[in-house]
Formats: sequence, structure tokens, C-alpha cells
Amino acid sequence: MIDLKLLEKDFENVSKKLFLKGVDENLLKEIKTLFQQKKELLKKIEDLKAKRNTLSKEIGKFIKNDPNKAEELKNEVLKLKEEINFLEEELKNIDINLNQKALIIPNIPDEDVPIGKDENDNVEIKRVGEIPKFDFEIKPHDELGEKLGWLDFARGVKLAKSRFTVLKKDAARLERALINFFLDHNREFGFEEVWVPAIVNKETMTGTGQLPKFEEDLFKIEKEDLYLIPTAEVPLTNLFRDEIIENLDKPIKLTAYTPCFRKEAGSYGKDTKGIIRQHQFDKVELVAITKPEDSDKVFEEMVACASTALERLGLPYRQVMLCTGDLGFSAAKTIDLEVWIPSQNKYREISSVSNTRDFQARRAKIRYKDGKKNRLVHTLNGSSLAVGRTLVAIMENYQTKDGKIKIPQILKKYL
Repeated sequence: MIDLKLLEKDFENVSKKLFLKGVDENLLKEIKTLFQQKKELLKKIEDLKAKRNTLSKEIGKFIKNDPNKAEELKNEVLKLKEEINFLEEELKNIDINLNQKALIIPNIPDEDVPIGKDENDNVEIKRVGEIPKFDFEIKPHDELGEKLGWLDFARGVKLAKSRFTVLKKDAARLERALINFFLDHNREFGFEEVWVPAIVNKETMTGTGQLPKFEEDLFKIEKEDLYLIPTAEVPLTNLFRDEIIENLDKPIKLTAYTPCFRKEAGSYGKDTKGIIRQHQFDKVELVAITKPEDSDKVFEEMVACASTALERLGLPYRQVMLCTGDLGFSAAKTIDLEVWIPSQNKYREISSVSNTRDFQARRAKIRYKDGKKNRLVHTLNGSSLAVGRTLVAIMENYQTKDGKIKIPQILKKYL
């Protein structure tokens, strides 16, 4: 959650940064009005309390000599108390309103994030690996998958609905191999493996920013205050919700495999062919909990971890710094890894590594002990990697003229 004290203190400058992420100007105007109302109420309450205290001291002087005057003052003090209670209730409602509005305001972008409106304004950092050249007409992964009997789209629809797919034969084995490879790879980079629930409650979804703003993208369990997770970032980060970490001398680095579930509301017609954009998909996630001074270093380590996984698989990719307009809701800074997809003749996102600074920690109340003080941690997250999209990249980049698919060397021990 955005720091409301910072927004109130430096409203104009913070607002300019939020406009870069597409925040509604009217929403910020409403918040500014609430700040002003709160300031005026606090002044009124302060003045009334001072008057009440003065009158309370006066009562003692009149109790013996002028009981009637003392009684009059008591009644006046009582009226002041009632007025103060009424104003304090108004103040409480303003704070509730401010916090509700703060929950739908995105994180402030870092200073070094490039300014832009959408993905067209993202900045390429580097390209790694050679784009393969084929001496035959290449096939997209969905065509390859159906021909090999790997991908069964019709039965996926029969079992659920469109954009659910059944993986069969070597595709199912490759999916499992990739999950195991990613987890082992991440452990080499110092990330502890964790198994977490794929169903979480409302507080957990709110802690990492999925609620309340993105509820339409979530699968909710009917008659339960529970949701299917869109990413393992949600349960991993919330492991520490409402906690004070006693010792954070070293960053807490975690990795987990989970199935992920997204409605992807509003994206119909986009990437609906094949398995690039599914309602259910597998992903291996990286999450880190750090002191503020360690988060930049850990961010680089997470980008390196995900990048090295792609290099070990022999897949060409590029790193891209997201611009302000393309940043995710919770992110202050994000580097995307985009893998080469031959049939589309372009790079496609396969991982996003983000530093959310203290944005999620403030929502989830995750703190650490710094001497005698409790401070907010920084949280980071990243895909390492989206398994389905990695499978797509392998199928297309490693396809042969006779319609078969080579297996990357690093995966052979898992098969």
C-alpha cells in the first residue's frame, strides 16, 4: 500500500509519479480533499480538548465557593466531550475511507524506471543467445503439439472450458521435468524450496495487492472467503503477514512450484490459441524478503537466477526494463525476460522480476526488528519460470524438419 503520510506530505510530486502509472486524477483529488478534512478535524479536536482541559481545571475552584458555577462548567465539559467524541468518529471514518482508497492506488515507480505509456515504450537491456535459423517451414507449438499427440485442446475444453489444455505423452513429462529443473536451479542460487497452498483467503490476496482492485481476474470459491492463487508470490510473501521478523541479517529467499489460476478478464481473443495464455498454468516462483538496503542487490540476483535458467535451456531471450505505464500494480521496478518464439517472430514474456519496495509490506504488515524499532521489509518476486511458456519455447526453438522436438541437454537427466 502506498505511504499515505508521504502522499500527504509531498502530494504534488507523488501525484505526478502516480499519473505515470495511469492513476485516475479524480481519485487523487478525492484523497486530497480527505487529507484537508482530516487536517481541519484534527485542529478542531485539538482546540476542543484544550478548552475542555482548561474548564476541567476551573471546576475545582468553584466546587466550594460557587457550586452552581461548578455545575455549569461540568455541563459545558460534558457537551465538549460529546462533541469531541462525535468529531473523533468522523475522523475515524475519514481514515477508513483513506485506507480503502489507498488499497486501489498502485506503487510509486522508482526514479530510474523509463517513462512511457505501454509495452512499446519498454527499454531493452540486452539480448542473449542466437535466434535459430531453420531451413524448413516452421510450425507453431499448437500444431506441433496436436500432431505429436502432446496437446489435447478438445479434451481440455470438454473437461472445463476454452483455454484449458490436457498435456499428454512427452509434453506431460517435460512439464514435470521443467518444474524439477527450475526448483533445483533456484536452490543452487540460494532459494529455499517451499510447498504452499494453492487456495488462500481474502487477507492473503489483499496483502500482495490482488484485492480489491483485481478481483475480476481471480477465481473465487463459491460461498467461501477463499480464492485460487494467480501466482505463488501470493502465499509465499504472505507467510510473514502480520509478523515481525527478529533476525533479517540475511535476506529470506524462497522458491515454490504451484499451479496458477487466472480468469484473464478482458483478454479474450488475445493469445487464446495454443497454451501461451491459459486459465490454469504451472509456474515456479521466486520471492525474497529483505531489509531496504539489500533489496537492489537481491533484485539483481533474482534477474540473474531466472536468466541463467533460460541460458541453461539454450533458449534465446532478452531482458527488458518496463516503463512506468507498463509496470504492474505492486511493482516499483520490473525487468521482464522475454523468450524467442519462432512462429510469432518475436520475443514473448516468460518472467517478470519485480521489486515492490515496502508497498506489499505495508499492506501485509511485514516488519523486521532493527534495534529497538520495527521497520517495514522490502519484498521482491519473480517467475523462474512460467512452465507452460517454457514448454512452448522449447517446442518451437527445438523443432526439427521431420516434425520432432529435440530435448535440451540440461533436461535429459530429468527424463
